[in-house]
Amino acid sequence: MSAGPMIEAASVWKRFRTGPPCAATLRGAFASLLHTRSHTVEETWALRDVSLAAAPGVALGLCGSNGSGKSTLLRVLAGLFPPTHGRVTVRGRVAGLFELGMGFHPEMTGRENIALTAAVMGFTAAELRGHLGPIVDFAAIGAAIDHPVKTYSAGMYMRLGFAIAAHLPAEILLIDEVLAVGDLAFQAKCLAWLDRQLSDGRALVVVSHDLAMLSKLCGEVIWMHAGAVRERGDPQSVLNLYAAHVLAPAAQ
Repeated sequence: MSAGPMIEAASVWKRFRTGPPCAATLRGAFASLLHTRSHTVEETWALRDVSLAAAPGVALGLCGSNGSGKSTLLRVLAGLFPPTHGRVTVRGRVAGLFELGMGFHPEMTGRENIALTAAVMGFTAAELRGHLGPIVDFAAIGAAIDHPVKTYSAGMYMRLGFAIAAHLPAEILLIDEVLAVGDLAFQAKCLAWLDRQLSDGRALVVVSHDLAMLSKLCGEVIWMHAGAVRERGDPQSVLNLYAAHVLAPAAQ
């Protein structure tokens, strides 16, 4: 593995645009009749000049209120959203665990969705065979592994999604708030696994509202606010500033 950063963002900006309804469907065409030609396109800057670097063996935490840009940033790093301006550099395979069950086909079983996710990540059937057993064991959802995932609870989705991300080899792990779901025993199991990945030299970027977890796991924390980096550095220092901001919003 490279001694330098595994993933970098350089002056990244991300803009989303909203405008009149699309007329590609009959419903959209009807809706568009209700809008005048003066209807303007609205722009929202979800990220504003964000730079970061995640090195091997280091967990980088992202904290901030809802709508601050944390999840958008993680998706830009994963390549799901292209940056409007700026550059993202990735050195290694990326495994992302975002919304619960993101990418799962609801009619397919858990086992079939493991194969589907592996194929999307570029693994062959032969490569998957060596990982299938450990994934099923780690998820620990019993006979439900052969049931359609549309029947799963939120906790079962999380268990399966995390098990897949944990056992399909990648150098960079991007995780968005998924550890908030599940019982304490499974959360501890996941955190122990993440510690091992960091010891093996992988890079981790994690979004969470669990400040205690970020303090324990991360070597650096970035506080996102209104799409920009407000503070970065030592986890406890940054988290204390963020907590003070949340608890005394009128003073900000």
